[in-house]
Amino acid sequence: MAENTDSSRAAGLGLFERYLTLWVAICIILGVAIGLSFPAFPQALSRWEYAHVSVPVAILIWFMIYPMMVQVDFGSIRRASRQPKGLIITLVVNWLIKPFTMFALAWLFLRVLFAGLIPLPLAQQYLAGAIFLGAAPCTAMVFVWSYLTGGNAAHTLVQVAVNDLVLLVLYAPIVVFELGLAEFQVPYDTILLSVLLYVVIPLALGYYTRVRIVATRGERWLNEEFLPRFKPLTIIGLLLTLIILFSFQGKTIVDNPVHILLIAVPLTIQTYLIFVIAYVWARAWRVDRTVAAPAALIGASNFFELAVAVAISLFGLGSGAALATVVGVLEEVPIMLSLVAFSNRTKHWFPEPTLPLAEKEPAH
Repeated sequence: MAENTDSSRAAGLGLFERYLTLWVAICIILGVAIGLSFPAFPQALSRWEYAHVSVPVAILIWFMIYPMMVQVDFGSIRRASRQPKGLIITLVVNWLIKPFTMFALAWLFLRVLFAGLIPLPLAQQYLAGAIFLGAAPCTAMVFVWSYLTGGNAAHTLVQVAVNDLVLLVLYAPIVVFELGLAEFQVPYDTILLSVLLYVVIPLALGYYTRVRIVATRGERWLNEEFLPRFKPLTIIGLLLTLIILFSFQGKTIVDNPVHILLIAVPLTIQTYLIFVIAYVWARAWRVDRTVAAPAALIGASNFFELAVAVAISLFGLGSGAALATVVGVLEEVPIMLSLVAFSNRTKHWFPEPTLPLAEKEPAH
């Protein structure tokens, strides 16, 4: 019976999510080909900027971020007191551990161990991209990972809602602090503008949309009718953004193809490390199995849409920082699916839930 349940959950992972790494790889090839064959394309796009923000990319990133913000139910926060251990683990790991282990690993590999393979200016840019990823825990895909591990949907909503609120306050200070350690002088107001554009505004609009729809049509209509209609926009937004990014990155990738693999090393180690820390902690605290896996997976994965947007805003579409954030997208799905499989094989490590699971999963 357990095998059938796991199989049915796996079937819930859509074609796009299941093969995200393949789509990203195709976009890399297509974007690089466009950039090298039609250099006028990235040159024309580079003129569509305002206050260092690429207007076309900003619109596409909004297509990605807005639907996920509509999913966030801030009313769920009142349920946090029911299972505080899972939330404590998530918050401590995501905000007191993850940003700093990412910085340390990226510095060690990109600035020290790979120093002979990556020119210093590029290594600095890649380090900045890793910083943007490390300070942004997952917001949308964690609903998928929770679903695939049989997670408590209500508690996952709490985790996402609380982390989004913390993101508003801590993302900019952490990023500015770590960029300072990396010897980057970045205007604080530029980071704040990015948070405003890509977190505050879509979060506020998403919350307003959710409240209005639930009040007029009900939550079932929101999850079963409204959100599925936006899913194609999210997919199109991500893929077009990647094509645009790599049209700017063509020469860098052709000249340094091994750099993608080198960037992936610290990002991969970071993903598994953060999962292990949270998962072992959850086991030590005897957190139930429906909370333990989502609590570990939310920190292991990243809010890569925000990281990509901030990298572009601060360093440009053709920057090494933007490239590093996209490498995070490239490797995320296969790594996270391996962690999902591990979580499902180790469910017996944790006690069964004492609270009932939500009747239905949130839309994803």
